[in-house]
Amino acid sequence: MKVEAKHELESAKKVMTGADVLINALVEAEVDTIFGYPGGAVLPIYDAIYRSNAQFEHVLSRHEQGSIHAAEGYARVTGKPGVVIATSGPGATNLVTGITDAMMDSLPIVIFTGQVASSVIGTDAFQEADVMGITTPITKYNYQVNQLSELPGIVKEAFHVASTGRPGPVVVDIPKNISAELSTAVYGSHFELPGYQPNKTPNPLQIIKLTDALSRAKKPIVLAGAGVIFAKATNELIEFAEKYHLPVTNTLLGLGCFPGSHQLSLGMAGMHGTYAANMGLYECDLLINIGARFDDRLTGKLKHFAPHAKVAHIDIDPAEIGKNVQTEIPVVADAKEALEALLKRSVELGDQLVWKERLARYKQDYPLWYERSDQQISPQWLLERVHQITDGEAIVTTDVGQHQMWAAQFYSFEKPNRWVTSGGLGTMGFGFPAAIGAQLGAPGELVVSVVGDGGFQMTAQELAVVKERNLPIKILIVNNQALGMVRQWQESFYEERYSESLFVQNPDFVKLADSYGIRGMRVNKEEDVQEVLEEAIGFDGPVVVDCQVVQQTCVYPMIAPGKGIHEMIGVSK
Repeated sequence: MKVEAKHELESAKKVMTGADVLINALVEAEVDTIFGYPGGAVLPIYDAIYRSNAQFEHVLSRHEQGSIHAAEGYARVTGKPGVVIATSGPGATNLVTGITDAMMDSLPIVIFTGQVASSVIGTDAFQEADVMGITTPITKYNYQVNQLSELPGIVKEAFHVASTGRPGPVVVDIPKNISAELSTAVYGSHFELPGYQPNKTPNPLQIIKLTDALSRAKKPIVLAGAGVIFAKATNELIEFAEKYHLPVTNTLLGLGCFPGSHQLSLGMAGMHGTYAANMGLYECDLLINIGARFDDRLTGKLKHFAPHAKVAHIDIDPAEIGKNVQTEIPVVADAKEALEALLKRSVELGDQLVWKERLARYKQDYPLWYERSDQQISPQWLLERVHQITDGEAIVTTDVGQHQMWAAQFYSFEKPNRWVTSGGLGTMGFGFPAAIGAQLGAPGELVVSVVGDGGFQMTAQELAVVKERNLPIKILIVNNQALGMVRQWQESFYEERYSESLFVQNPDFVKLADSYGIRGMRVNKEEDVQEVLEEAIGFDGPVVVDCQVVQQTCVYPMIAPGKGIHEMIGVSK
């Protein structure tokens, strides 16, 4: 009798595939959105999605690059890991650009790639690629599942690694035989990572050193990067700056972590930063870097970067401290916890009146500028109008290039998580699919995708996703019929030899939008811009606006290659 009862109990156990185990692990991880594209090696996973009652949404992109960039936009806006599924071979390799982009910009992404069956790995089987070898240099970590019992723990671990410490992409490669395997076992998801313990709490002695340096400084400045946003430390940064009346400059990816309209804001620093921000960094005697990594587009020639300053660097990633700029006060910590520790101390400041007056004079005498056109649209003026019409409240996504810099310069961000751009890698084709992820992550928000005519054509097929989901994204094509930044560099540094940077033939973007069933508009005169933008932004649905701007416009100011941060060109008319 007991034997029969045991047999009945065992036969009643639910038979699950490895893919079902994966879906359950995703539910446990509270995933609500997946971006993906099916193929042979992930068919068991897609069959499990079809059969599942899981309450997450799958977004079918039209190219794997669209999937990964959409996941990046989702992660940037929500702070939660973006999730991607792609098949083996070309499906996985089509993700490489986006994975690298996420790695450079510290975005939490978890990528599930299908793989050929374990028995044929290494035989050059159909659609086989060495995903582990390819992605090792461009991920925070990667896994290949060797047996089904490992899968739940690996998934849980992947989400933990992607979203803690310095965020980054994690790849989980799943052979098809693992996802197709049948099992009645119940697998646990426990994991231990004794070698991975990101330090969030600052060393008290380093906090004391930093505040002591602040008390002696006559020309202090704060450089705030994306780490402030990831740590949700915007309020603490504002309180810290206001408490000690510290001028603040932002990196490109840090825009929004300190209000652009704040009287202490110097604007963006770096290659196309403001004169006040760059001169502030050049002349300061104490530089407090919070969550930025001192990349070359920020620093210019290193020997001229903050040459007279004592440098304090707050960063959760110890590998970044001292990597590019010598650091006297290293603080390995979460930006929020470090700022909280700083705020608990009282510092008596020295006389900084001369410093504040000098920076105020720089802001007043050398503001951002541009020339209006009596022909086509001035692109800087266009971005100012977008800011005005949206009240500066939109989530703005961009590709890389001139339009990106103009958006950074002339669309002032007051809040975090509203600026979605490709920083470290500088990826064309990023902005539009990133807007899809941003809109899905923040469905009630206005999302404006500012893209170039070059970058937009790299991922324009994702218009199909926008149409089928009726995502109300406003796509503004800054159309100068050129690879604008390439053209500018050829003008400035290659004696105007415009080699393959000018487009002889562009599509009719209005007709392209119409072919997807999306409203298209065109504007080529400044006198019509206000009306067209107001109509587009007020429209209940997606809109593509072809904004035809002056081709010869350059982004200024600019630090030329090999020059110091104080050697800007185009500072004034």
